[in-house]
Amino acid sequence: MAEGGFDFMSLLPLILIFVVFYFLLIRPQQKQMKERKQMLSSLSRGDHVITNGGIMGKIIKIEDHDILIVEIAKNIEVKVMRSMVNSLTSKPTIVSQSDKKITKPKKPAASKSKKTASKKK
Repeated sequence: MAEGGFDFMSLLPLILIFVVFYFLLIRPQQKQMKERKQMLSSLSRGDHVITNGGIMGKIIKIEDHDILIVEIAKNIEVKVMRSMVNSLTSKPTIVSQSDKKITKPKKPAASKSKKTASKKK
């Protein structure tokens, strides 16, 4: 090594950290952004969506390019910006009241060992 010269080995940890960050953080995020952009551009009438606010509904009309008319219940429609769609679902996830079964939680049984121990004394 030359005195006062540039040492490439001193930059090696910095380069290694950048490579790790690229493959663990930057690249996956770019892939997710690309998939989301593709999903948003492929939205069409009849698709079931979930918005960023958690509202689930069915696209019934597309106004302009950025505004979707989403039916969230029978005869209830809302306007939603295309960019506010969080995910695309394959089927509606509405559960009817007849499908729900109400079950009461069972009370835990009192331990018998405490009762028998007190009787023995």
